[in-house]
Amino acid sequence: MKDWKTFVNDLASKMGFEDYRADIDAEHGHGALYLHDNPTLVKENLAPIVESINHILQLVARKENEKPLFLDINNYRKERESLIVELARATARKVVATKEEIPLPAMNSYERRLAHMELAAHPEVMTESVGKGKNRYVVVRPVGAVAPHNENDDNDDTGEDNDNGATAAMTETPPETNDL
Repeated sequence: MKDWKTFVNDLASKMGFEDYRADIDAEHGHGALYLHDNPTLVKENLAPIVESINHILQLVARKENEKPLFLDINNYRKERESLIVELARATARKVVATKEEIPLPAMNSYERRLAHMELAAHPEVMTESVGKGKNRYVVVRPVGAVAPHNENDDNDDTGEDNDNGATAAMTETPPETNDL
């Protein structure tokens, strides 16, 4: 894509937004879009807006054989990353204190990767992604703990939606956790 800024501006306009600002750094593959139209509507729907726009950008980049552009909208991604990193740290502290595994809420592959990376160097915990599709989540365990065997585990993780943590194909959803 020769001009990501024009593309993002056109996309925002076609989505019905009139009051917005796009700051794009295509060379480094990231940008920011600030939507000022109807703040309540934007805030309530920010997660799907971010996901949808970034999905479109990835498809266009793939079609054009270009470096993908990741767009943060109204600082959603930045705030979400901070929240996930803090959740991973707090969970690790609790796992160390209780010596029991704790599941994090279901997350997309990027968010799971953030949790795995944050805890990778932690000497007292290990992480594992379990579940399938949108129900995939990270389990934080004390080092040396054995993962419970699940009869539904078919060990058929095709690598789809894969991340840097250990994986196990399981069909259950995470136990009740506090939402992010």
